[in-house]
Amino acid sequence: MANTPDQADRKRQRKAPRPKHVPQRTCISCRQKGDKRGLIRIVRTPEHQVEIDPTGKRNGRGAYLCHQPQCWDRALSGMMLGKALNAELPDPTRQELETFAATLSDEAQERTVEDS
Repeated sequence: MANTPDQADRKRQRKAPRPKHVPQRTCISCRQKGDKRGLIRIVRTPEHQVEIDPTGKRNGRGAYLCHQPQCWDRALSGMMLGKALNAELPDPTRQELETFAATLSDEAQERTVEDS
C-alpha cells in the first residue's frame, strides 16, 4: 500500500533531527579523545617541515596534542612526536614547539588565577 502525502509528512515530523557530526581526534601523549577543534594539530608538510597547523587543514601528516603542558613536555622530550609524524625534529623546530608549549602553560596559569 502506497503512502499518501499526509502519511509521508507525519513520518518526517516524527524523526528527530540528527545531531551534527563532530570529528574526534586523540592526543598522542595522553591518548584522550577530544573534539578536533579542541586539540592542536602539528603537521609534517610534504616538504618535510614540521609546523603548528592552527586551521587543521594543511596538507601533510598530522598529529594532535591537547592543551596540557605535560602532554607537550612528554611529546617533545622523547621520540613520540617524531614517530607520530614519521619525521625527525631538528633542534630549531623543537625549540619553536617548546616556545609554543610555554605560551600554552602561561595561558593555563592565567585561567587558573582568574577562576580563583
